[in-house]
Amino acid sequence: MVSSRAATADDYLDELPDDRRAVVATLRKLIVKSLPKGYVETMRWGMLTYEIPLSRYPDTYNGQPLSYVALAAQKNNYSLYLMGVYGDKKLEKLLRDSFKAAGKKLDMGKSCVRFKRLDDLPLDTIGRIIAATPVNAYLERYESVKRK
Repeated sequence: MVSSRAATADDYLDELPDDRRAVVATLRKLIVKSLPKGYVETMRWGMLTYEIPLSRYPDTYNGQPLSYVALAAQKNNYSLYLMGVYGDKKLEKLLRDSFKAAGKKLDMGKSCVRFKRLDDLPLDTIGRIIAATPVNAYLERYESVKRK
């Protein structure tokens, strides 16, 4: 995995080659537009992350903010982490069905969607999925799992 040492999102974009910057910038714009209030954009783990700040919810399992979405340009592809899909069967089904309906191949781990071009993604659905989970709902899901 390629990891950036950039301190800000703009620094991260500046260090990318033009073609890769265009892809990441387009997705960043979609994420920011779709993101419910309360999540913040940061650089963490060498990628763009959208998370709940520790000032809002400090009691995390690893002392780090809870990530909701993350985006990275890797060596041979891109990674879009949709943590809202992990543990939400309805959102996962929406994502899978959307890829299938669009005739696109979904390359996904638990929350990581890997892709090579923007055309590989159903962007409308990605935006809907990002917009689907307000901070309070995400925290409720986290708390329900954490108690187990």
